[in-house]
Amino acid sequence: MADVLPLRSSVSADSVAGQPHPALVADARRLAVMLCAGLRTVRAWDVAGKLPKPLRIGGRVVWRVDEIRAWIDAGAPDRETWEALRAARK
Repeated sequence: MADVLPLRSSVSADSVAGQPHPALVADARRLAVMLCAGLRTVRAWDVAGKLPKPLRIGGRVVWRVDEIRAWIDAGAPDRETWEALRAARK
């Protein structure tokens, strides 16, 4: 069995070859930590349209970390306002 690779690497998910590698997306749990809010609060904000529109990747709901940072810098507007701001920038 020496030829079988372990399922989990000793390198963390946030690093590649020992170098720091920031996450590109955040699920609701990670987003809650980023926003200093509870998981239920993040889910409620999403349903209410208070967060940027999430992506669906392989059945998972995630948000782009760079978009969340830009959204916060813009004052955390509601989804409709945020989409209008993004459209105006293009």
